[in-house]
Amino acid sequence: MLCTQGLRIGRHRVRRLMREYGLRALWRRKFVHTTDSGHALPVSTNVLARRFNPSGPNQAWVSDITYIRTRSG
Repeated sequence: MLCTQGLRIGRHRVRRLMREYGLRALWRRKFVHTTDSGHALPVSTNVLARRFNPSGPNQAWVSDITYIRTRSG
């Protein structure tokens, strides 16, 4: 903002001046955790039970849910 007003000032000087005047920057969190593990909904049982080497094909299927940020949320 200072650069757009034509003031040439470095970030370290801004940091020092803010510290001298007791000012602190407000940071917005960039990522919001949406997982709620403390819910009352039913939870599926662990049928794999840590047996990671099945005896044949199509015995165990796994997947991964990856959170992808989009502009629409």
